[in-house]
Amino acid sequence: MSCCGDVYENKVTGEFAVILRGTEDRGRGPGIAHLTARPGAAVVGEHFHPNMIERFTVFSGRLDARIAGKTLSLEPGQSATVEAGVAHDWWNSSKTDEAHVLIEFDRAQGTDHIDPNRFELLIGMLFGLANAGKVDKKGRPSPLQAAVIAREFADVIVFTRPSPAIQKLALGILAPLGNLLGYRAIDPSYCKPHGHITPAAEILALAGLPAG
Repeated sequence: MSCCGDVYENKVTGEFAVILRGTEDRGRGPGIAHLTARPGAAVVGEHFHPNMIERFTVFSGRLDARIAGKTLSLEPGQSATVEAGVAHDWWNSSKTDEAHVLIEFDRAQGTDHIDPNRFELLIGMLFGLANAGKVDKKGRPSPLQAAVIAREFADVIVFTRPSPAIQKLALGILAPLGNLLGYRAIDPSYCKPHGHITPAAEILALAGLPAG
């Protein structure tokens, strides 16, 4: 689905990700991406990954995050690791400066049965919907579309709001209705890279990857 240099961009949330090690060239190691969080950029909402570990390392600018209820600001050279099941959120509070971040994502211990490439499939779907104008100003799909996606990708991501009880009730009603009305959790026209560039050698070096 992706290899080094492939691009995923969300024009609504301000995220621009260049794959450094993707589904086609990651082997058994973690997926790695260079994320540019533009001024005011923010992930779509607080969430956790049931089966995945995510690591953020800032090398330019500043990335604000909330991890397990604790708010912190990551400066260049600082990292944060989010274990599976830990709620987290991030944003770039600067109005002028981009934040450049290396993101590594891999399966948690004991989850070898999980397909780690589904994380990228989800990103492609959400970013594709945003770029097609099918989300709100915070990057959130419509309730019916969101329910269909949430049920399909429950092994990849779970949002912390609304409460689990309300989510369970809502998904039980909205997801089947969304399917009936033609909403899809996976649309091949969205779930693919949005372009390709050649990553800078210094970025590859930061990720511990060879140039070229």
